[in-house]
Amino acid sequence: MAEAFRGSDGDEPFTRRVFARRMGGAVVGARFLSLLDGIAIARQPASQSPPLEQHVVPGARISTDNGVEIVVPPLYHELVTARLTSASARSLLAARDELRVALGEIEEGHVVGPSGLLTTVAWGLPYFRRHLPRLKDGRRFPDYLPVDRQASRRLGRKVPALLDAVRFPSDPVTTVLESNDVVVLLRSDVRSHVTTARERLLERLKGVLQPTSIRSGFVGAGLPKRFATAAGIPGSDSVPDDAQLFLGFTSTQRSALGPTRIANLESLRGMTDQWPDGYFRHGTVMHLSHVFEDLESWYSGDFLFRVWAAFRPGLTPPDGTRTLPEDASVVQTEQDVLDGLTNQGIIGHSASLQPVSRLSSATVDNYGERYAAGTALVQRADFNTLENPFGWTIDPRTDRWRAEPAAGLHFVSFTATASMFERVRRAMDGHYPDGRATGLDPHDEELGLNSVLRTTRRQNFLVPPRAHRSFPLAELA
Repeated sequence: MAEAFRGSDGDEPFTRRVFARRMGGAVVGARFLSLLDGIAIARQPASQSPPLEQHVVPGARISTDNGVEIVVPPLYHELVTARLTSASARSLLAARDELRVALGEIEEGHVVGPSGLLTTVAWGLPYFRRHLPRLKDGRRFPDYLPVDRQASRRLGRKVPALLDAVRFPSDPVTTVLESNDVVVLLRSDVRSHVTTARERLLERLKGVLQPTSIRSGFVGAGLPKRFATAAGIPGSDSVPDDAQLFLGFTSTQRSALGPTRIANLESLRGMTDQWPDGYFRHGTVMHLSHVFEDLESWYSGDFLFRVWAAFRPGLTPPDGTRTLPEDASVVQTEQDVLDGLTNQGIIGHSASLQPVSRLSSATVDNYGERYAAGTALVQRADFNTLENPFGWTIDPRTDRWRAEPAAGLHFVSFTATASMFERVRRAMDGHYPDGRATGLDPHDEELGLNSVLRTTRRQNFLVPPRAHRSFPLAELA
């Protein structure tokens, strides 16, 4: 890049040289990612007409393991967080056009799908709060944001669907609640599609967006073991050879992921005010966090303990099983979770979430789509990383950036509201909406995966529909 983005207080500018050095130091640069260059996944042809939703993945392949259907995610992922460089209404309109053109350029020649390129642009509350304090029609922030009708009824006041991120009981006090204006998620089976898109986007938008971090990683059978072993991560020799993620179990069972439109703001009846013609219809809420994973501790116990901790107590699958059913027939209620703790002394990660992450009864959405009881409400796009915590950051001191590799996860989820994500994440710590709790310390080994996870960053974003992905509401300001 001819021009550098400079951080505050004398931090290193963002240049290709600095990025390559840091990425190489974090052992996720070309030397290790090139191991994937020969890997190909057979995909269904993606539609030439992109979906109205940015977060939906057309052309995803379905495979099976242990009789369970698995959604095969794209191999390569990158996230770019950024701040806007100007705040006037006129500059927002110009920037909207710049971003729209830039997105068209990086997507040109690619189908929208894993075999081509998937681009998701999401906007944080700081964008709306700082740059759109008031619209021309008189609405002020946050009154123009989608309204979470369920939370509003519960609390007796208007609650936006997008909220600032919060720390949860198991989060350390050092967990940073970020304030980025925007994040761009890039996904593909082809590494060069992702890296080239990121490079071209940042080059094209110099003077419009100032990047604050670049985060990259991978997900797919066999990749975690190969990368972690090559990086010398403690405990990596115990990662199963064909595991999808570092912790060894398949995470993308089809029945554990929300179906296509269920995470939309407008889909479920009474969820938000975006049906039938809201500005953000076909949008969703995105949560982004970074989590360190302690592989050495995780694999120090026996296989059955890991199964119970990851799924639910009482299971006895053959040693080495990677994929276990997560369909409606095994969905746990809150009472099931508490009984498991009483009888087996442990709570499974998946089980802890299910009382609030699945539909409690059969439902027909606003589009006439029928969902059975037990249908998942959350869609995810998380991926493993060896960055510590990011590949590049504008502020290495605040972000405690290190060159040494570290096993981690860039967690990405899509839900209809931020409140829904909060309920699900609190359930992971053993706290439920009716006030009942497990009574366990949130870091106990008996509470799912919590003892081997440490969250460093969190932020929520609003994902507009594809039609409004470039500077949403700027034309109304």
